[in-house]
Amino acid sequence: MEPIAEHVLRASFINASKGEAARMNLPRDFAETAWSDLDFLGWHDPGARERAWLVAERDGQVVGLSLRVAPPGSRGFTARSMCSMCLTTRTGGGVTLMTARKTGAAGRRGNSVGQYVCADLACSLYVRGRKQSAGAQFDEAMTVEDKIARLRLNLEAFLDKVAA
Repeated sequence: MEPIAEHVLRASFINASKGEAARMNLPRDFAETAWSDLDFLGWHDPGARERAWLVAERDGQVVGLSLRVAPPGSRGFTARSMCSMCLTTRTGGGVTLMTARKTGAAGRRGNSVGQYVCADLACSLYVRGRKQSAGAQFDEAMTVEDKIARLRLNLEAFLDKVAA
């Protein structure tokens, strides 16, 4: 992913008002972001943990999504869940449901799309092996490049659902 300037990032949100984007808190380490390791930038709003943001490049444009984070469930530490973006298996609440309001008239009617995603939004780091998930992992006979391609396809599908 190429570096994104703050004003471009704030203007990129397709399912948030300009006011929401202007008031959003950027990640604390935004200036030190390792852009080359990312397929998308995702973070929880430091001022509102139930809110998250995701920004990706799509067809040469920067596209941002405002996300709502479902409250943590009562599943035990050993219960496993799989992220639908990077297909990383996580335990102990490491995967959570995040919903995005749809764009256009559907979004104004309150329609949204949900996706089970790594709670820390670090999918890019998991597929590259830069971050390890707690618990046993499935051994996949895929190259890192193939895992990155799969992550990008799953991300595109999610963006398509929100924009449909």
